[in-house]
Amino acid sequence: MKRAALTSRLMGLLLLATACPSAGLAQDTLQPYQLVRSLQLVQDRIAAGDHAAMPMQAKLLEMTDARLRAADAEDFKDARNFRALLVYGMSGGNPVTVEAAVSRAASDPRNLAIAKGVIDYLNGRPGEAIEALKPIDPMTLPGDLGAFLALVKGSLLATDQPAAALTLLDEAKLLSPGTLVEEAALRRSVGIAVTQGDAARFARVSTQYVERYLYSPYASQFADSFVSGVIALHMSISQDKLADITSMMDAEREKVIYLRIARRAAIDGMSDLSAFAAARAEQGRDGNTNQGDPRALLYSSLSTVTSDTIEDVRAKLGKIDRGKLSNGDRALLDAAQAIAGEVVAPPASLPTPSPALAPAMPSPEPETAAASTTDAAGLPPVEGAVSEQPAAAPSLDAAAATPSASAPATEAATVLPASAPAAAASTDTADPTDAAMTKTRRQLDLIDQMLGAAPK
Repeated sequence: MKRAALTSRLMGLLLLATACPSAGLAQDTLQPYQLVRSLQLVQDRIAAGDHAAMPMQAKLLEMTDARLRAADAEDFKDARNFRALLVYGMSGGNPVTVEAAVSRAASDPRNLAIAKGVIDYLNGRPGEAIEALKPIDPMTLPGDLGAFLALVKGSLLATDQPAAALTLLDEAKLLSPGTLVEEAALRRSVGIAVTQGDAARFARVSTQYVERYLYSPYASQFADSFVSGVIALHMSISQDKLADITSMMDAEREKVIYLRIARRAAIDGMSDLSAFAAARAEQGRDGNTNQGDPRALLYSSLSTVTSDTIEDVRAKLGKIDRGKLSNGDRALLDAAQAIAGEVVAPPASLPTPSPALAPAMPSPEPETAAASTTDAAGLPPVEGAVSEQPAAAPSLDAAAATPSASAPATEAATVLPASAPAAAASTDTADPTDAAMTKTRRQLDLIDQMLGAAPK
């Protein structure tokens, strides 16, 4: 009740301020800590799936930045305003504004040490940030600042000290449940659990994320980490546990997740996992099956393309509607059909050279085209097989995907048939779970980086 009353009051003041032609009223009416608290409440709504609040977030960032640039030493005598300045920086604020405001503030040595660490973090100096923040225990700070600091420290230590990072991320969740901080901490925990090979933690934090933040604008990053984790930990995660987690998703998201798992598993040669995921994608829910989905048919066929039932596989591949596949999947289809054709093709008989002509024959050139170009899955490297990330890089972000075992793309031409579309030579980075990269998405990514992704 108290939180709802505070939200109502702050939103009322905010709407009054934004209705004016200038930001002057907002600066006179609201203290920095009130503006930052309003920003946090809006971001928490966005994390819970209220994407309509995104324009309000942009306006609040603008108003808060103006208020903090105008703040003087007197404003920062209120400890709440100084803490709000640091939280603003870690919530996607302007690093220049934070550094300038800190230079005008007078505070105790511990707060100034925290400020230095936050500024180093925002300016891409992770080593200095870790050193400055090392002696600071987030659990001893007021909850609003401690949660953000635990998230930042956990993100900074994720690579070199993953166990310590997971402890800090647990603290962030404990200090700020139901918020954007918890959403980010859960999402980062998924990726670290994968690198640690901790299947139990991976399943637990994935379950918590799906339960609470499936409709967050950052959920596509979770999907990347989840699919990569299922592939990396497939020997430790039962199919029943995987089904339990995905059953909490809506039918469309569940189908897409299974399609992505089936594709990655097929390419990496995990036939059992690929068959299971493809079957679940085809099965559907609520009486709506996906048996006609050409992607499910393709992925379920890939892992059996060299089996004893090759004629059945060839027949299934022949029924797939190419027009409903992406460029990358059309290249996969071409490769699968080419390999299936090689399996059933009779061995070519070698001609017997004429003894009389043999001395006059020139030496043959090396047959480089006969070199093996298949990857660990028995499939050639094709478009879209390197990474499931929405970006071009095949590495994890704040929680990233595991690169596939594909061979260099330059060898793919020796396997694909001549009829394969020219577009198959390019890199297909589109992902069915990601929307187009828009201005709003870029802003969200920037905010997420400031919120706890280790600076690159």
